[in-house]
Amino acid sequence: MAKTATRRRKSSTRSKGRGSSNSSALPWAIIGLLAVGGIATYDNWKSVKPMLVAHTSTQPVARTRPVTPVEPARDAGPRETASITSVSRVVPPEAVPIPAKAPSVPEKAVPVSVSPAQTQAAKAAFGYCGQGEHINCVADGSTFWYKGEKIVIADIVSPGIDTARCDGERRVGFAAKLRLLTLLNAGTFSMNPAGQPSKAGAPRVISRDGRSIGGQLVDEGLARKPGSGAWCA
Repeated sequence: MAKTATRRRKSSTRSKGRGSSNSSALPWAIIGLLAVGGIATYDNWKSVKPMLVAHTSTQPVARTRPVTPVEPARDAGPRETASITSVSRVVPPEAVPIPAKAPSVPEKAVPVSVSPAQTQAAKAAFGYCGQGEHINCVADGSTFWYKGEKIVIADIVSPGIDTARCDGERRVGFAAKLRLLTLLNAGTFSMNPAGQPSKAGAPRVISRDGRSIGGQLVDEGLARKPGSGAWCA
């Protein structure tokens, strides 16, 4: 029994030694083969090189597709371009002459023309005529202006003032002028045409309430009927 166990131990020890020696010798064998192959390739490089070139030429070569560069998207809208324009020198405008203001002219009254068949009712605030514009004023005992129109009382002749031949005529002339002013300012009166207007004035018969103002002046000794004679002796 003892001998049999001893044999088994020896055989197992041998088998382990063989396995370890075989495993350690394998890498060295591979290295040796590579070394021998490298030496043989180096010695026969001239004949091996054409074979390698022919083998690589038969392999399909993958062609690379050229890459097309992608351009950035262009703006379809209009581009602002800088324009160079010549800047002209600004010249100030010349001074515009302002005309002198014309003196104010008083508005002239439009004469009122009355047809021969028309009777006109009139009323105004009368004053004495002076050197200015005559609108509503009394010149003498038988002449006055109404709204700018010269009126001559047709049914009387009054004594003159500037054209008086004597002092008596002049005194009566001033009195007749004052009286006519008072009568005209007393209220509304009527004017009846008594002929065509001329440079001397428009002949009218002046009355109030059916009574002639000219006849009233005759009754008061401040006027005379036409063709009655002179005022001075």
